[in-house]
Amino acid sequence: MADVDERPATTGTEDDPFGAYGPYRRLRDGLRAYRMIAAMWIRSTMAYRASFVMTAFGNFAATALDFVAILLMFSQVDELGGFTLPEIALLYGTSAMAFGLADLMIGSMDRLGRRVRDGTLDTLLVRPAPVLAQVAADKFALRRLGRVTQGALVLGYALATLDIDWTPLKVLTLPMMVVSGGVIFAAVFVGGAAFQFVAQDASEVQNAFTYGGATLLQYPPALFAKDLLRGVTFVLPLAFVNWLPGLYVLGRPYPLDVPHWLAFAPPLVAAACCLLAGAAWRAGLRSYRSTGS
Repeated sequence: MADVDERPATTGTEDDPFGAYGPYRRLRDGLRAYRMIAAMWIRSTMAYRASFVMTAFGNFAATALDFVAILLMFSQVDELGGFTLPEIALLYGTSAMAFGLADLMIGSMDRLGRRVRDGTLDTLLVRPAPVLAQVAADKFALRRLGRVTQGALVLGYALATLDIDWTPLKVLTLPMMVVSGGVIFAAVFVGGAAFQFVAQDASEVQNAFTYGGATLLQYPPALFAKDLLRGVTFVLPLAFVNWLPGLYVLGRPYPLDVPHWLAFAPPLVAAACCLLAGAAWRAGLRSYRSTGS
């Protein structure tokens, strides 16, 4: 198949950001397509409400087992890596909520490799909607709200039990962590999907950085080797999801010698991750060739 061109068949110039080829127009079209596809899957899900409630509860219970494992550890010890249970609950809750939001909104990206292998991606290329929006909204699973809810409950427990000297900046840091962290995880989802254009069967590699990264961030950084901390700080910046801002809220130092202002950098890091993930996606889509079947 020839290289894919997703430009809409309307008038405009590439120099005009609001024209047919401009980034704002493409973003608007993508969000509209995503909203319509997601709404279709939500209506399909809510047609069987009892099934939705059971699957959402199952998702909630399955993800809650991660925190149960932490509770079992604390039944034998008072601290883990120098952190108390409420402090780890803060890291756990923010990580679970950030990842849960990204998984809810764009978790279907890990199916791209399957579409590339069996050729069903071709059907998305001929539709008058951005391919990224179609892949992200495909089989939108509202049951994933269970993970977000479970993370919110753990975070609520942490905030109720921790003795934090709250300031306006610390209060604003909490929602920043969740929103920016969700965007960073979403960028990792898109970047992993772009890699599947080349590898075709790399969903488990992608999951190692998404689901694996979320699990990593549920524990204090003091438990891990400094080489790993450098990797998730300066290479794949997952530390900006909750470690750096979270340790600022808790009043604890980061194991690496980094500037303190990095605790407030997650929005900038999230924006940079989105730009890199978008560039990787466009490169992967241009390199795609049909299976020919």
